[in-house]
Amino acid sequence: MQLDDNILNQFISPNGSNRQLVEQTIQKVTTQLLDFLTNASNKPTNPSFQNFDTKHFQIPDISQTETEIKESLQEFYDLSMNPANPKYIGHMDSMPTLWAIIGDYVASALNNNLLSLEMSPVITQLEYSMTKQFTTLFGLPNSAGGVMLSGGTLSNLQALLVARNTKLNIKNGNIFSIKKEPVIFTSEHSHASIQKIGMMIGIGTENVLKVKTDENSKIDISDLESQIKEQIKLGKQPFAIVATAGTTVSGNIDPLNEISVIAKKHDLWLHIDAIYGGAVIFSETYKHLINGIEKANSISYNPQKWMYVAKTCSMVLFRDFDKMVENFRIPAPYMKDQNSYINLGEISVQGTKYAEVVKLWLSLLSLGKNGYEQLIDYSFDLTKKFIEEVSKRNYLKLVSSPEMNLICFRGEPTNLNASELDSWNEKLQSYLVKETDFFLSLPKYKNSLWLRTVLLNPFLTHKHIENLFEHIDKFKKNN
Repeated sequence: MQLDDNILNQFISPNGSNRQLVEQTIQKVTTQLLDFLTNASNKPTNPSFQNFDTKHFQIPDISQTETEIKESLQEFYDLSMNPANPKYIGHMDSMPTLWAIIGDYVASALNNNLLSLEMSPVITQLEYSMTKQFTTLFGLPNSAGGVMLSGGTLSNLQALLVARNTKLNIKNGNIFSIKKEPVIFTSEHSHASIQKIGMMIGIGTENVLKVKTDENSKIDISDLESQIKEQIKLGKQPFAIVATAGTTVSGNIDPLNEISVIAKKHDLWLHIDAIYGGAVIFSETYKHLINGIEKANSISYNPQKWMYVAKTCSMVLFRDFDKMVENFRIPAPYMKDQNSYINLGEISVQGTKYAEVVKLWLSLLSLGKNGYEQLIDYSFDLTKKFIEEVSKRNYLKLVSSPEMNLICFRGEPTNLNASELDSWNEKLQSYLVKETDFFLSLPKYKNSLWLRTVLLNPFLTHKHIENLFEHIDKFKKNN
């Protein structure tokens, strides 16, 4: 049997026989992609939703032509959310760096599996180096290390699995050996993944206890202390506190130093979810905002957000790397033993591991620490401008005092009663998307609807912000 040439040409021949055809195909697809990206400012931030019948995505019986495939790609460009547009300011979706895009391209082409050193001899070492350097950036001791994962939920999951095994002295994940009901404490405004993880690690969502917060959405220390004592009295076993450095909706930071004191006092594992806010470590001006993070037992962090690395790209770092390995590693007999590097698949919640680290590394090479510092500082500059505009308008209210480049606000016109305010803000959000192309998200927070902005796009300017508020004023005048 011999394969058809059309089949073989869907691969890049290792002997170069179809190089010219491959180059032409890549060039055509790249041109189509750049036609979209270089004109993204003129494309909708949030295209109208189209509901497709499942047959629209029918798997074909025979191969499609290049033209037909490009038509399918064009549909993605026309109908997907568009974070490359500077007016897209509603979510933590950054436009990726050029080299992050290239990094995905290279990682996919190499197709190495970071499951083991043998299967990824260079990139495995790169991941070890990157996670080690980030532990240093966060101020963790020399004993620290970590792994990279596909998303923040997985990073939080591995951290709390290790916390459970370590603090409750669980061997081989056997939760039935626990004599007292285990409990985790976290902010009422922490990420939903923490409750989900309570279910996944076998302690139940009801044992992920929400701690009250103050007027700025930060953990109330007195309530945390009180709840810990109460759970001990009830015969339960607290084992971890999850603090947040950059809450999802308001961008606030829990009092990390004070929480670390309580964690130490009660011998609790301190995990800090710095998924978003961890990026401030690159700014000399703003890195003080996460002072105390160096006292964590574990830290989760996502370069896929404020570092402009294409999704997915996350990491979880441990204060005591050897202890993590001891309490988590499952040796894989089908992988070759290594002396210098533990196979990453043995110490990660993922088996097969995509080379997330390549696009992070290339982005760091292209920007350097100084470039990232400029990006972080520019985001704060935009934040100051945005807050100034909010403060000029007595009908607008902030949900909390912003600490990062997230601003959560809403309109509260005096001519409306409380029951009408959610509807007014919902209509404002819809107006901005449909009439001005500014996309702001509309989360429910503190039992009300709020407008959330995330000032990430490096092409966003003060002029954009002024224009946004002119439109908000116009809406208010007519409503």
